[in-house]
Amino acid sequence: MAQVEPEIYYVAPTPTSPNSVFPLLVYRNVLKHTAPEDILDTIEPNGWKKGGQWTTYKIPHYHTTVHETYGIIRGSSTYSMGKTDFDPEFNEQGQENGLKLHVSVGDVFVVPAGVSHCSLDSEGDYEFIGLYSPEDKQFDMNMGKAPPERTKILAEKCENLPIPDSDPIYGKSGPLPRIWKKAKVDAKSITT
Repeated sequence: MAQVEPEIYYVAPTPTSPNSVFPLLVYRNVLKHTAPEDILDTIEPNGWKKGGQWTTYKIPHYHTTVHETYGIIRGSSTYSMGKTDFDPEFNEQGQENGLKLHVSVGDVFVVPAGVSHCSLDSEGDYEFIGLYSPEDKQFDMNMGKAPPERTKILAEKCENLPIPDSDPIYGKSGPLPRIWKKAKVDAKSITT
């Protein structure tokens, strides 16, 4: 299978969303067969574990114990990424907090631990499968209600999660480990 290079999006931290030094990765139209069992047959052999099958989820939340992959079964949705309901619209530099991401059937996207996310709207009986990174941990749910000091502690927890050694689509030869390792090195060089 020819590799599709993912789109890469960085999301800066906010007072209530740790976000991540690791970028969101979006693989457009990479799933040629989108029945749930076909998506699982594509992603689970690469070590990512099924968390569940869902429709539109409009509550902003993030996980600190796992990275998450979405495989889109049907329809389309626009997501708010990197911003909770408790964040201001703009940061202190006047830039908009978070970003909007539109995904459709056949897309796969990877949400690093700490990046808040929720569906804003959806069409076409939107449905997806969520799969979690290879670490053997239960996912947690954080709604962005922690004070900024606690959010900073949670950001460190997220950054210390292992980088998966396997891309959800292409396995060990896929781009995720390479992109995230470089992002971590780049982030450290900025802070030192």
